[in-house]
Order: sequence, then C-alpha cells, then structure tokens
Amino acid sequence: MSALNTLAGRLHHAKPEDLPGIAEDAAISLGATATTLYLVDYSQVDLLAQVPANRPAPDPIPIDGTVAGRAYSTGVPTRIADLQTGGDQLWLPVVDGAERVGVFAVTLSAAAAADPAVQANLQTLTTLLGQILAARHGYGDALERTRRRLPMQLAAEIIWTQLPPLTFATDRATVAAILEPAYDVGGDAFDYAANGDTLHVALFDAVGHGIEASSLTALALSAYRNARRCGLDLSDTYRSIDKWVNAQHPGSFVTAVLAELDTPNGTYRKISAGHPGELLLRNGRCIAELPAPTAMPLGLGNLVDPIPGITEITLEPGDQLLLYTDGVVEARTDAGDLFGVERLTDFVTKALADQLPAAETMRRLVHAILAHQHERLQDDATAVLVEWNGAPVPAATDAPPPSLISNRSLPAPDALTVPSH
Repeated sequence: MSALNTLAGRLHHAKPEDLPGIAEDAAISLGATATTLYLVDYSQVDLLAQVPANRPAPDPIPIDGTVAGRAYSTGVPTRIADLQTGGDQLWLPVVDGAERVGVFAVTLSAAAAADPAVQANLQTLTTLLGQILAARHGYGDALERTRRRLPMQLAAEIIWTQLPPLTFATDRATVAAILEPAYDVGGDAFDYAANGDTLHVALFDAVGHGIEASSLTALALSAYRNARRCGLDLSDTYRSIDKWVNAQHPGSFVTAVLAELDTPNGTYRKISAGHPGELLLRNGRCIAELPAPTAMPLGLGNLVDPIPGITEITLEPGDQLLLYTDGVVEARTDAGDLFGVERLTDFVTKALADQLPAAETMRRLVHAILAHQHERLQDDATAVLVEWNGAPVPAATDAPPPSLISNRSLPAPDALTVPSH
C-alpha cells in the first residue's frame, strides 16, 4: 500500500521526466535497493535508459543477445543472481496492455530476493508503471527524446504522431505492426480499433515520399477514422476516403486495405484498394493469398464504378492474416534480389513455428527486411499481423463446406489497373 500511496501522491503534478524517480521510490518502499527504467527505441534495436535529471544514463542495452532484451522480447520477467551483493537483479517487462514499452531493472538485497512477495509486488508496480507511462508521455518530450537513437525526420514525425500503439490484444484477437524506416518513414501508416464485436484494421501506402506523402497519408488516415466513427460500412468508408483524397490531392492516390474482423465468429471482410493481397496463415503455413485488388486506389475511385469489391472469408481459431505494403516484398539487395513474397512467407511461418509472440515476430521480420537491403530501404516497409483466437463456428453436418473466399461487387478486371507508385 505504501508503494501505491507513493505513486498516487506524486503523480498529480508530475512531468514525464519525473516518472523514473517516482517509480524508484515506490520500488524501494517494496524492498528494492535501486532501479533503472529502460524504454525501447523506435526501431526496436536498443533499450535506452530514462533516468532522473541528476543521474548519468547508463549505456544502451541491445535487445538481441542480452538478459534485458530477453525480458523485453518474451514478456517474461527475468531474474539473475548478483554475485557481489548476494541479491538479485530483476528485469521486468514494462507493457501497456499488449504494447511493449521497455523494461524495469530492479536490484534486490539478499533479504528481499528471498521474499516471494517482494517480486510479486514489484511486478504489480511495473504493470502500473506501463500504464502510467502511456498516459503521461504526451505531457512532455522527455520520454520521446529518450526513445530516439536518431533525429526524427518531419515526415516521420507526422506519421508517428497519428499511429496507434504497435501492439493490441483482446481475448479474441491480436494486432501487431511494424513500420520502417522508423526515423524517415513517409507514406505508410496503419490503424485499428476495437468496437464491440468488430475489430477494424487498415493499412495505407501513399504515392511519393517525404512530406508530400506523409501529408497525403495523414489525410487518408484521418478520413478513415472519421468514416469509421460516423458508423459507415466498408463501402461507404472507401467512398468517403476516396472523395477526400481526390478533393485535397487531385492526381495523387493511396493504396490501402480496409478490413473488419467479426471477433465472435471469425468473419473477415476487406476492400483492397490497389493493394497487395494479405497472406492467410494456418497451422504454421501459408494457405492462401487473398484476392487483390478489389477496388481502385483511394483518390482514383471516381474514375470507375464507385462500388468497391469486398472479399469475405471465415477464419479458423489461430489463423493469422499478414497485411503488408509493397516496400516489404520489394526490398532488394545491391544485386537486385527481391525480398519477395516467398521469403516473407517463409520468415513468418518459421517465426510462428518457434511460437514467438506476435509483436516479436514482427520486430524480427522488419530487421530481416533491413538486413536484406543492408539497412537502406528504398521504400517504406510496413506490415500488420492479425490473429483470431475466437471459438470455432459449428458447421452444419448436412451442408457442404463453405468456400474459403467469396467476392462480392467485384469491379471488372480492366477497371483495376493500378498505377505505379
């Protein structure tokens, strides 16, 4: 209770940079001797220390190959013995819901290390810390500055300011996303929202680069949220975004996936606006690439029949859908070797076979893409993994099995020629 009192009594007037000191005082009241808060950088390469102003920051800790990184990657608290003091060092994952924020390093005395209640209380404190960090980070820039290993370009600043957290989960569905180059992204973005039984998911890729592309993407993303919050269905959402893009950026366009997942029964419906088709993964392998495109890119829909095609499938529990922009599969080596859909599929299926968390699968995927192109992406690379965990829908015993994929209101093929970016 004293730790909660410490938090509650000092949070009302605390600035973001005050949080590490407040958290340490609360941890000490629970039996810790020292703490350090580490936040993950935007590229998810290092854990960077956020320390009180009067304390020098320790060196960054790489996520790969370290104890701290293992706690961050797996989401499992890690405990190692401190041979000098006889106590323990705890590395506690800091999360906000399913979003990975960083790790909380806690030093324990020998007496505290021997008390199981101490670690349990510290884990509870760390859970609260994750939620507090998420709620307070917008009141100042200290936490943002800590997370940046490199200067953020303005185009990327525009995009990151609009994005939801990279990871979200309910008892029925999980969403995990990646976005690179983190400090210089321009035209890519994603969004999701859980409203009742529906999980809305969208992925955008604007033509062009830099400020022009990020401004175009920001408009499409805002128009998408406006349509969704007004209660429009998928078709009307497509038409609304298309109208705004055409009106404000005539001649430009945004490719996109606009999707809805019915979380009780696993029905997935989507419009592919000039965008690559999602990969459907089941039991550790890719079983289908969904039809695409089913409509013109946003901003060009006025050139053809405005009724977009909708693809509908019924998922099975444990199915994953991988949405991605063309920058993922078009990443290439100096010799011109594309990353490609086959390599993308192989990577994701192997990661899933290793039973990695969805967020960690995506983190490793983006670093594999960067390594393939020697850390120099020619285009933004964004991907979203959606997993459905719901209960299966009983099938009628006297009816034939339903078709996996159905298309409705699909425009004529010659109307779906997608302009090159």
